[in-house]
Amino acid sequence: MEGIKDTIFKFLRLDNLVDNLSGYLETRLELFKIEIREDVARVLAQALMATTILLLLLLFLLFFSVGLAHFLNSYFERPYIGYWIVAGIYGVPGFIFIIFRKKISQAFEQHMTTLMKRKGK
Repeated sequence: MEGIKDTIFKFLRLDNLVDNLSGYLETRLELFKIEIREDVARVLAQALMATTILLLLLLFLLFFSVGLAHFLNSYFERPYIGYWIVAGIYGVPGFIFIIFRKKISQAFEQHMTTLMKRKGK
């Protein structure tokens, strides 16, 4: 049976076509793997950079807040009032975010959906 199959393939010259097609598919698969690796590497590099920037900004915010609190303490000549003021600066927006979290979440979701649709084009 195998001999007849080979003879028919040779007669119709399909053996070269099958070899070329299988080689093409293997090459496309390898190219796809390389592209996926590059995309993953790019995403990981961007995530690492974003995480580093976020960490540095959080440290800046922390030390700036402590410095501002000490400055306000000396300005009002009280050892605690600066910390209360700085806590209020963070607390008021925090409560606003808690109260309107569903609306903010929906707006953020719509924005991300729009960005993803635009990037897909």
